[in-house]
Amino acid sequence: MINSTQISYFTLSAYFDTGPFKYMYFVIILSLYILIVSANLLLIVVICMNRSLHEPMYMFLCSLFVNELYGSSGLFPFLLTQILSDIHTVSASFCFLQIFCVHSYGAVEYFNLAVMSYDRYLAICYPLQYNTRMTFNKIAMLIALTWLYPCFAMVVLLSLSTPLQLCGNIINKVYCATHSVVKLSCSDTSLINIYGLIATFGTILGALLLILYTYMRILKVCFSGSKQTRQKAVSTCTPHLASLLNFSFGSRFDMSSVPNMFQIFLSLYFLTCQPLFNPLMYGLNMSKIRHICKSLLLKSVGKSRSSNKSDQLQ
Repeated sequence: MINSTQISYFTLSAYFDTGPFKYMYFVIILSLYILIVSANLLLIVVICMNRSLHEPMYMFLCSLFVNELYGSSGLFPFLLTQILSDIHTVSASFCFLQIFCVHSYGAVEYFNLAVMSYDRYLAICYPLQYNTRMTFNKIAMLIALTWLYPCFAMVVLLSLSTPLQLCGNIINKVYCATHSVVKLSCSDTSLINIYGLIATFGTILGALLLILYTYMRILKVCFSGSKQTRQKAVSTCTPHLASLLNFSFGSRFDMSSVPNMFQIFLSLYFLTCQPLFNPLMYGLNMSKIRHICKSLLLKSVGKSRSSNKSDQLQ
């Protein structure tokens, strides 16, 4: 038996030889990563720099966009390196770091969506009491909880994973994941399996139950409220529900019976599509954000035109 501390690297066997096409894949992945970083960073700057957006809903959105940057940065630079490399290996320390990033990203995403549903519930069901219920201290506490709990849960998970005795170092994926490492273990994994099950249900089931409860209350208010109330609920809840469905769909697959190429696509889906899906969905649907982005674009175009005219005059 080989102790995990003696293993210096893992081999990622899901990669296959793409020949000259690897440069095309590299350009596609790099373009996607640049688009994700640009879109999320733009919305973070817009929210932070405009006082009119310093409201609870936009603060939670900002936290969501930061998480998209965090999750995609835990995968894309590594993926780009592996695409160009002929030897698909990763050091044990970096593998566990990537496990922390990928899994904590997923947990933070669910918590963020749950907190956002709670915020919409207060705004729609208790509009007159919203400002007194959703105070600055409460916003800070919810955002802190959204990030600290998943990180703490992952520290515990890694502390249980790293001492495992491993009988191999081949991971059948394009990035490191906890269950892939645990499958290599020759020692008893019952403790980590129980903890993983509890942590997963505590994160996903807890978040989904909160979202389900808040939307049941929102629907009740919508059916008994005015047309204006229903329109407000639809405009603010549609992007949130779309984001939740996209993430839940993208992160749950049984990939044992699908071709290798499709397995890779599905395993990367929730780490690539969600970081791009959220800024586009919220940027297009939130009128305040859309108008501010449009005004910034018009200002930049106007400045460039005026500078061109002054250069021509000179």
